[in-house]
Amino acid sequence: MIHGRRGGLWSGPMVFALIAALTSAANLWGQSPDLADRVRNVASEGQAVPVAAVQALLAAKCLGCHGNDAQDLKGGYDLRTRQTALQGGDSGEVAIVPGQPERSPLYRAVTWADDLKMPPKENDRLTPAEVELIYRWIVAGAPWEAAARPVPGGSGSGGTTAGDDRWASAGGVRVPTSGGLSKSWDERTYEEEALWAYRPRTRPAVPAVKAAGGHPIDAFLLAALEAKGIDGFAPPADRRTLIRRLSFDLTGLPPTPEEVEAFVADQAADAYERLVARLLDSPRYAEQQARHWLDVVRYADTAGFSNDFERPHAWRYRDYVIRSFHADKPFDQFILEQLAGDELNPDDPEMRIAVGYLRMGPWEHTGMTVAAVTRQQFLDDVTHHVGVTLLGQGLRCAACHDHKFDPIPTRDYYRLQAVFAPVQFIERPAPFLPQENTAGFESAQAQVRARLAAVQEAQAALRRKNEAAIAAYLAERGVRSIEELPPQQRPPRDYLGGTFGLTPTDLSLRKIYQKSQAYLERELKRFEPYALSVYSGPPNNYSSVRPVYGEPPTRPGTVEAVRILLGGALTSPGDEVQPGFLSAVLGVRGVPQPGRASELPDTVQGRRLALARWITSPDNPLTARVLVNRLWQQHFGRGLVATPNNFGKMGARPTHPELLDWLADWCIEQGWSLKQVHRLIVTSQAYRQASSRPDLTAIRQKDPRNDLVAYFPARRLAAEEIRDSLLMVSGELNLEMGGPGVFPELHWEVALQPRHIMGSVAPAYVPSLAPQQRHRRTIYAFRIRTLADPLLEVFNRPGSETSCERRDQTTIAPQALTLLNSEFSAQRAVAMAIRLMQACPQDEPRIDLAMRWLYGRPATPEELARCRTFLPQAAALEAASSPQPRSLPRSVRRGMVEELTGEMVYWDEDLSVLEAYQPDLTPADVDAPTRAWADLCLVLMNSNEFLYVR
Repeated sequence: MIHGRRGGLWSGPMVFALIAALTSAANLWGQSPDLADRVRNVASEGQAVPVAAVQALLAAKCLGCHGNDAQDLKGGYDLRTRQTALQGGDSGEVAIVPGQPERSPLYRAVTWADDLKMPPKENDRLTPAEVELIYRWIVAGAPWEAAARPVPGGSGSGGTTAGDDRWASAGGVRVPTSGGLSKSWDERTYEEEALWAYRPRTRPAVPAVKAAGGHPIDAFLLAALEAKGIDGFAPPADRRTLIRRLSFDLTGLPPTPEEVEAFVADQAADAYERLVARLLDSPRYAEQQARHWLDVVRYADTAGFSNDFERPHAWRYRDYVIRSFHADKPFDQFILEQLAGDELNPDDPEMRIAVGYLRMGPWEHTGMTVAAVTRQQFLDDVTHHVGVTLLGQGLRCAACHDHKFDPIPTRDYYRLQAVFAPVQFIERPAPFLPQENTAGFESAQAQVRARLAAVQEAQAALRRKNEAAIAAYLAERGVRSIEELPPQQRPPRDYLGGTFGLTPTDLSLRKIYQKSQAYLERELKRFEPYALSVYSGPPNNYSSVRPVYGEPPTRPGTVEAVRILLGGALTSPGDEVQPGFLSAVLGVRGVPQPGRASELPDTVQGRRLALARWITSPDNPLTARVLVNRLWQQHFGRGLVATPNNFGKMGARPTHPELLDWLADWCIEQGWSLKQVHRLIVTSQAYRQASSRPDLTAIRQKDPRNDLVAYFPARRLAAEEIRDSLLMVSGELNLEMGGPGVFPELHWEVALQPRHIMGSVAPAYVPSLAPQQRHRRTIYAFRIRTLADPLLEVFNRPGSETSCERRDQTTIAPQALTLLNSEFSAQRAVAMAIRLMQACPQDEPRIDLAMRWLYGRPATPEELARCRTFLPQAAALEAASSPQPRSLPRSVRRGMVEELTGEMVYWDEDLSVLEAYQPDLTPADVDAPTRAWADLCLVLMNSNEFLYVR
């Protein structure tokens, strides 16, 4: 409760809380300027001080920040003992001067007399009677009862008050229907503007703008441009630019030269609409749309953290997402299946796969972790990420305290968390579906089995050493079994444990081989018909470090109770809560309530399904807004709300709130069809305008960020689009869909670097042996949380630990260096050169074709001349060079510090599986003229025109 005012450290959240307190319109203290005098008069009457009541008050109001966790005491101030309570925190200032409240910073803080106001939130502020109690206690010398224990409760941090319950049942936040301020369950004041996302969606009339040509999106945007004094949109983009933009946005791939020329030549009135329809119907659209969704849900094929084992069946969730987008599954149904597919139809393999959404986050449980802690980490993670992915609401802040800025009380957080209390992990049987790709299982399994055999042979060698030592021991004593020896002559107990005759290094290696075997055996599971899934039931197997395979157990039991954790600490449980929704959404005036707390069951089954139906209710003001905002961002680089995961006070405000609501309602009317929303957006003039205009300088003066979309915002290709496009123009891209993740070639220094797995080292990364598998689209590449692909990482592919709402677009030197010097780029340039030389016998048509593949347009006369000049110079340089082929290793030297002995242990990891590796062509494999053409291709690949969509 006390933070140092002179020299102390104030945390960021505390500073924000103080700002909120200072700007509050409901300053109760200010209503009673003579309260301090009254308290003094009352205290002088000599009434006895109820010490237990004082300590209960401190426990309820203060210990959440100043006592629950000794490692995280706010301001270093500890209120758990009298000694620490008196001495103060990090500032070094005494907090309590016994007998002198006026000189005690603690008392001045609770009176809100100075800048430091504690507790910092209006709803937690001490009442006059409580301030009086603190005053009398200090006057009495701050007596302390050593046996006193903290009492959970209070109106902050989720404590119980009758008012809390009444507000929750009544629906939560009061939001004004017109401008001004509003008070909520916590008596805090909110600006109406900050609560826009909780208000009911309106269906505004489409502005009557003649230039819009009847398109609603253009009408809203043009009306905003006119209000800003901007003369409409930029001129229309040319047809070559337009097809390239549309192809990348909808499919993530460039159009072929044939497709470009056909569109340029097609002058029919509906040519563009037919192009849109063709691209939306393409399976490539589903892969591109899935990439965006997998960013949001944090997809990866491994579990993350220090025990980054494979999740063998995660690929089936990825393919489920792609299938759903290809079929244009209604988005409300898509949500229902991911949140509660197992409750919708528990016998449907597709539904067992869909709920893998709930397990997408990183998670681990080891023999050294506490089961209750890892369980709580999962509950916190899934609660928060359901909030950000589906509702645009970050919820993690409310785990410790009522949200400082948004109307989300701690009680709501734990009531929502109670929805997931019955969730148990399971790898559930799910027969492979006809539409799932199971081709190539045999060859992929063979690669894993070959590596597993090498590990098993190393283990067998240790066993043989152990057996030989035992045999020698017995032979030396002339017996054939241990039982023939008297007890005093028998070997140590490790004789029976299989360690006799092994050195400490041998024992370390045995542990390493066991870990490698477990890792590879889990890899083999990816070819078995199971789903990364969940079920609803009582607590099950929390202490297991291995996945649970099979059907859910049928034993009876009750769901583990969810309690409010004071200060977010598992060791400080407060009141028990029942499942519930966000009261702010329930209580918005004028909204037909999409669900009531009483409608959410507290039974084992059905909680998640009820939540999913509340989230997908057309009357829920958040879900459809969040969805259409994400789709808008895909096409314009930034959403109508620039923070897609945060529609709260600290997020961005909508640039076009009427358009956002109109689109959300329209999407629902179209049956939650994503393809219909995409179609509407890309057929607008706003989308089809050019990325520049003659008056661009003046426009940027009026609208620096292009919020009003007065021109199309050019964007750099995403990391996956760059890789897939390079494979496509080189003629190598394999468009096979689905199946277990494939392993593209990584930079070998990265692939072979040690990757620690809980006391050992994971087997080295080995690429898929066949080129056609390595050249699949990037969405099918196996994704390891602790081993990023350098090519993708440098172009801002996000990590998979937290939900990515919007990718960064940086411009840094390593991007150019990677694209110009990496082995991947060199191999694609060689393949493209060979493809060009096979397609065209003469230089000039080759140059023109290269431009068409890379840029979607013919070469200009100047480009032809410069390329013709470049080629002989490059050929001469290449003739004088002699690039050397790379030979792949058959083993890699490993070393690690043994955790039991502290000594270094070295061993050779077998990589003989690489003998079957089929390499891509490199510059060393082709002649000098081909290398010269490859040099030209490499230069063209490194141009902005290739890397950007405009």
